[in-house]
Amino acid sequence: MSATATPPAVDYRTEPSQYRHWKLSFDGEIATLAVDINEDGGIRPGYKLKLNSYDLGVDIELHDALNRVRFEHPEVRTVVVTSGKDRVFCSGANIFMLGLSSHAWKVNFCKFTNETRNGIEDSSKHSGLKFVAALNGACAGGGYELALACDEIVLVDDRSSAVSLPEVPLLGVLPGTGGLTRVTDKRHVRHDLADIFCTTSEGVRGQKAVDWRLVDSIAKPQKFADHVKERAAALAAKSDRPAAGKGVTLPRVERTDSADGISYQYVSVAIDRARRNVTLTVKAPTGAQPTDIAGIEAAGAAWWPLQMARELDDAILCLRTNELDMGTWLLKTEGDAAAVLASDALMLAHKDHWFVRETLGLMRRTFARLDVSSRSLFALIESGSCFAGSLAELAFCADRAYMLALPDDADAAPRLQLGEFNFGFLPMVNGQSRLQRRFYEEEQPMEAARGAIGKALDADAALALGLVTASPDDIDWADEVRIALEERAAMSPDALTGLEANLRFAQKENMLTRIFGRLTAWQNWIFIRPNAVGEKGALKVYGKGDKAAFDFNRV
Repeated sequence: MSATATPPAVDYRTEPSQYRHWKLSFDGEIATLAVDINEDGGIRPGYKLKLNSYDLGVDIELHDALNRVRFEHPEVRTVVVTSGKDRVFCSGANIFMLGLSSHAWKVNFCKFTNETRNGIEDSSKHSGLKFVAALNGACAGGGYELALACDEIVLVDDRSSAVSLPEVPLLGVLPGTGGLTRVTDKRHVRHDLADIFCTTSEGVRGQKAVDWRLVDSIAKPQKFADHVKERAAALAAKSDRPAAGKGVTLPRVERTDSADGISYQYVSVAIDRARRNVTLTVKAPTGAQPTDIAGIEAAGAAWWPLQMARELDDAILCLRTNELDMGTWLLKTEGDAAAVLASDALMLAHKDHWFVRETLGLMRRTFARLDVSSRSLFALIESGSCFAGSLAELAFCADRAYMLALPDDADAAPRLQLGEFNFGFLPMVNGQSRLQRRFYEEEQPMEAARGAIGKALDADAALALGLVTASPDDIDWADEVRIALEERAAMSPDALTGLEANLRFAQKENMLTRIFGRLTAWQNWIFIRPNAVGEKGALKVYGKGDKAAFDFNRV
């Protein structure tokens, strides 16, 4: 994508005919997603993906496959995740890939993997799409973490297949894509048993795995397929996804790449390499828009909320992976605020329709990517902006929001407009709305904000309600924004990442904030320690016949 990006740039766009690692099949209300990894299909050279081990390319396909099920197959109520290979489900992230990768690559890989696993749970919670992990062989590391994201885990009882999280004893790192946290917070494995489990490389199998709550059930090989079908059908019976729903085909996200930007229909990215920042602009719908559910269905993937969210998702992923030096993202909007609010109102009126519900889910997950992106986010509310309703969430995602103050009678004076979308329809991963996070759920400012629904707020009104950070006038605007950006660019990116992550997720904590905050922070640190990645570190010497050399000082 750019001259300074690490070659080759990663493209997150794919579709089933291009899959190298997953096989997706359908049988009525049950879909089967089989991981069958091509060992010569690594996204980068230098390693083989043996024993169904995965890299970023495998997860890119998984992310796409999940969206295909969500949107193109509304009749599917349960997804069975299994292996296309005998006696091995998945051995986790490819160790040689991790050993060869830069620190930034490892961290971004783990983050995207986390988000994809979280998306499985998000669909189970909000969309009625349930998941059964059918472990037909050994399941280790990231493979077990994929299973942990599912609603139920079934393990084949063949006297050899086990589940394990062997990262600590074998690699000197953590089960870093949520495994460590889901074992306790989700599976409620007793902490002393979890301690044994996570320091024992051979894992746990059979009835013991059930007793320790590591899996939900076991089945002998000859009964395994029938037992999985039974569990899949039982979960499907709890779902309200429509058997007669007409799926919506997801075409390729079209974009134009240049040396210093990316252009989509509703999203644009402008890169300023000298100042190390990016301007990410989201545009309001244009032209005739649907007014009822029939119009929404007819628009399909071209319906503005869905197309916009898909483009924004692609832009975020592209920037996070390929533009590591661009430390500040400036969030802007452009277009007709009334069109955004009309689109929001239509979504809310039909929020229980499966297609609208899935679109809301994609918007929720995409906006949540911003919250956990290790970039400074500044919103600029200027003339021509449309920070209204759902797009106002971009301002509330930001670490700071600057709003241009102009005289009330100035036609170019920007406005900020709240709607129901800002009060819980696009929550962060901790379950709070961004306004609840902003005001610590205090009653008075929340009620004042709710009382402003439907009002076109100027800079003074938005500032008085605490909705923006500052409101410079047209004389001071350019200098104040420039100084803020120059100050940000002069600070340590490492310290800023820690600062932002802590401030963005204040007060409320849940399993996902523990994954992104506590677990990711520890893994980030461990990934740069010599015990893991030094010349004699466990991650470096694995598979070479050498023994890791540890510094036994506790830090």
